[in-house]
Amino acid sequence: MPDLALSTLVIVFLAIIFDFSNGMNDSANAIATVISTRVLTPAIALGMAVALNFFGAFMNTEVARTIGTDIVDPSSITSDVIIVALAVAAVWNIVLTVLGMPISASHALIGAIVGSVLGVHGGHAIHSQGLLKILLSLLLSPALALACSIVLMKSMYLLFRDSTPRRVNRLFGKLQIVSAAFMAYSHGSNDAQKSMGVITMALMAGGYLTTFRVPEWVVFVCALAMALGTALGGWRVIQTLGIGLMKLKPVHGFAAESSAAMVILGASHFGLPVSTTHVITSSVVGVGASRRFSAVRWSLASKIIVSWVLTLPVCIGAAAIIQWIVTTWMHAW
Repeated sequence: MPDLALSTLVIVFLAIIFDFSNGMNDSANAIATVISTRVLTPAIALGMAVALNFFGAFMNTEVARTIGTDIVDPSSITSDVIIVALAVAAVWNIVLTVLGMPISASHALIGAIVGSVLGVHGGHAIHSQGLLKILLSLLLSPALALACSIVLMKSMYLLFRDSTPRRVNRLFGKLQIVSAAFMAYSHGSNDAQKSMGVITMALMAGGYLTTFRVPEWVVFVCALAMALGTALGGWRVIQTLGIGLMKLKPVHGFAAESSAAMVILGASHFGLPVSTTHVITSSVVGVGASRRFSAVRWSLASKIIVSWVLTLPVCIGAAAIIQWIVTTWMHAW
């Protein structure tokens, strides 16, 4: 790590806090289903998720590039803008994790960046075309995961319609270990890159980089922070997603995790940030709905949807207001 100015060090610290809180909330994405089906013990599932989240972060840096270059004009990025955005996103992550609600760290961070820039520069600094691409990927990925999980689950029903429940559970008990590992790796490949993009933005704003290139130390720090957050685990979120939403068996967990992981890895390959929370939750709902509509606890699902809907506007509004106050105060001094 190079010698950095104090403001840049603060940004790196806040990015680590954000990544850590992201890992805590999103640990449910990788291991909730495999714990609820009792295929793996919580300790083993958590250890696997920590390791694969870490290594998944090294897949590529295309999502980081999208976050760092496609949302706002790089010339509008200053240290205070990034600090406000990271602080708002991290606080929202932590509060919702304490409440046991799975949320989108992607929505929180992107909303906070947009709000912080709006608070000081207005709308002309926003890259509307890039932001639209990101928002479409965030909105369409859950729908794609829902469809994939329904198709895959119905295929499983068709292929194993003559098999006994015991045989199906034994087979998918083994396969779900693979799908959970697949999900953990895909989670690291997408989510850890968001903080990488923000830190690289700060390095460019501070004159440490002349072109957008994620340094290796940034990749390592963000991967480690995500893994450590996962290691602590948001256990209330795990209960909400893995136990509260519907009763899962190994075949359901395999279908949900496999569908979600395919969507997330595809998005990471094309540099599209997605909400891994939205994707896996939609997959679980799709698996439940493929059995029967009443298999999903829709009262809980509706609460989760409300937290999703609120995240983007709350983070945009909070960041815009705080940044406006900070800018006004700085000008007064």
